[in-house]
Formats: sequence, C-alpha cells, structure tokens
Amino acid sequence: MFKQIQQVRDDFSISALVAGFLAVLISYAGPLVIVFQAAKLANLSEQLTSSWIWAISIGSGLTGLVLSWRLKTPVITAWSTPGAALLVTMLPTMPLGQAIGAYMVSAVAITLIGLSGAFDKFITQIPKGIAAAMLAGILLRFGTEVFASIHANPALVLLMVATFLVIKRALPRYAIAAVLFVGTVYAVTTGATHLSQISLSVVQPVFTPPEWSWHAVLSLGLPLALVTLTGQYVPGMAVLRTSGYRVPAGGIISVTGIASLLLAPFGAHGVNLAAITAAICTGKEAHEDQDRRYVAGILSGAIYILIGTFGGALALLFSSLPRELIAALAGLALIGAITTGLIGAVQDEQHRDASIITFLVTASGMSFLGLGAAFWGLVIGGAAYLVLHKPWKRAEAQLPTLNKV
Repeated sequence: MFKQIQQVRDDFSISALVAGFLAVLISYAGPLVIVFQAAKLANLSEQLTSSWIWAISIGSGLTGLVLSWRLKTPVITAWSTPGAALLVTMLPTMPLGQAIGAYMVSAVAITLIGLSGAFDKFITQIPKGIAAAMLAGILLRFGTEVFASIHANPALVLLMVATFLVIKRALPRYAIAAVLFVGTVYAVTTGATHLSQISLSVVQPVFTPPEWSWHAVLSLGLPLALVTLTGQYVPGMAVLRTSGYRVPAGGIISVTGIASLLLAPFGAHGVNLAAITAAICTGKEAHEDQDRRYVAGILSGAIYILIGTFGGALALLFSSLPRELIAALAGLALIGAITTGLIGAVQDEQHRDASIITFLVTASGMSFLGLGAAFWGLVIGGAAYLVLHKPWKRAEAQLPTLNKV
C-alpha cells in the first residue's frame, strides 16, 4: 500500500489535477441541471434532492478513485446523463419508492451483464475506425459550442480562446489551466456568477425504502439499464480504447453496477462509466505520459467525494458559473480528444465510408425509439461496415457440382 501511495505521489502533476477538476466541473455545470429539473418536476424536497446529489457524487467518486487506482487507468465515472433525461418524464409519474425499486433492478441487470463478460465480447467486435468515429461525433458539438457561444458573451469567450492559443504555444501542458483561471476571474469580476446564493452544509443522506412495481420496472428500470449501457458504457469504453487503454469492460461495469445498487435507496439513479468528461483525462492534456494519466482519475474521484459531502452547495457553485464559460472550457479541453477521434475515423482507408457514416449519425444528435445518437451511430455505422466491407458468398461457390456439369 505504501509503495502504491508513493507511486501516485511520484506520478502527480498539475496537468492531471486540472484535468480531474475539469471533468468534475463540467459534470456538475452541465448534466446536473437535468437532475435538478427531474427533482423539481417530481416535487422532491430539498433534503431528497441533496441526498440524490450526495449519492451520485459519492458513488462517482469512490468508483472512479478505486478503479483508477487498481487499473492504473484514468477511469472516470459519473451518473447516467441519458438516465437523468429519462427521469424528467418518468419520475413525476410514480412514487419515489417505486422509482428506487426500478433503480435497483436496473443496477442488478447492469451488474449481471458486466459479470457475464458479454459486454467485453461485444466491445471487441467494434472496428477501431467506427469506435473512433463515434467518439468524434459525440464530442463534436462541444467543440462547435465554443464558437456558437461567442454571440452570447463575446468578451468572455474570445478572451478564453485567445488565452488558449497563446498558452498552448508557450506552455502547452498548462493551456487549459490558464483558460480556467482567466475565464473564472473574468466571470467573477464582471458579476456574472451568483455566489451569494451558496452556503456550505454537510448533507444528511435520506434512505428511501424501495417498493416493487412491475409497472415501474418495465417503464423505468429496464429502459434505464438500456440507455445507460448504450449511452454511457459503449461510448465510455470507446474513449478508453481510442486513447490506448485496453482494460476489460466487465470489471468496470460490475463495480459501478454494485455501487449503483447500494446507493439507489439514497436516490442514485445510476453510477456508470463517463464518456465526454473521460476524454479530458485520457488525452495529452492530462499528461504527456499515458501511464501517468491515471492520477487524473484518482483526483477526479477525490473531488467528487468532497463535493458529495457538501451536496447541493458546491454543486450550485459550479452551476452558478456562466453557461458560456463552461461551454468554452469544455470545447477547448476536448480539442485533443476530437482530433484523436477524427484521425482514427479516417486513417483506415478501407473502412472510411462506414466510419464517416458513424460520425455523421452520432454528431447529428438524433433520437429514435428513446435511444440516443451514440447508439444509432454504432448501429447504422456497423450496418454500413457489414454491407460495404464484409465478404459476401457468391451463389456460384455454393453450386460446385452444377458448374462442372
């Protein structure tokens, strides 16, 4: 244990700390808004909402920290964003106890899939170009949002872009840290934040006994498991594999599934592998040395635990930052990951058409049958790959005797 702690200390870097912090910051300033929206529509009390935030924060922190430590890989975990979106429509329609029961069914289903090894077999069948294209498609909108935000707050966004370009040339490892610092200072000095509304208080988790309902399981539990597997684990593993990390998916799914099961009675709708924020910690921005980027995962987990302790207060702190600041920060931090995805999508000339189709479908942001663009990008791109590149058996080969006659 002492040797492992010493290794983490030796591998520590400011860039890893910044990457881990950014992953957490973007999670709270973006996807957490969906959680607040679902809680408000379901008329949850402030105590229940704080308990929900506590549960997903502590779960994300512990699983990310432990997995990054054990696997020496920057494993970033978070809560299910598509799952939270599902709750916006479903949570107001059922008692909270039945929703908790559905969360637990979803967690058990995901855990069993992880333990079975089926997900690992599925992931290995995805061509590298298609996985890279899906990653690029997921992240593209974050890159374009940098420049789309200029009209809303031109001074802030242009200042952040200029800072990125200048520091990227002079001190590339610290470019994103500089952008974060300059953007935050500008937002605070111009009064664009709402820090006066925040007060620190330790969260008291609320235990809600689960209630079992077939209606809740079928309408919420199973769809929640499906959108989490397709919308979080598939792109999350694509991020890791595109960045060169060949870790098994089964262990990650099992650990996060068990954490989701244990924390469900406190409000957690699911803890899972992150995708978008993970890309910040798996690229060169976290560290030039791929083997030292795992520290970003450990630090990210520690920050999640700190925030979870104080629940809604620190989450509101991140949410109080201007939307344009978060958009510019995320887009600039993900430029390296977008580049990696695009290169991976086009470098295999033989499979380029299928990869580009995957990229276009994923980048479109489409939704069909309740499933998101990442899922359909994989399905449609995979179908294109099979049609365009898999050999077809000719009819003549099946009739050798007839041909001889």
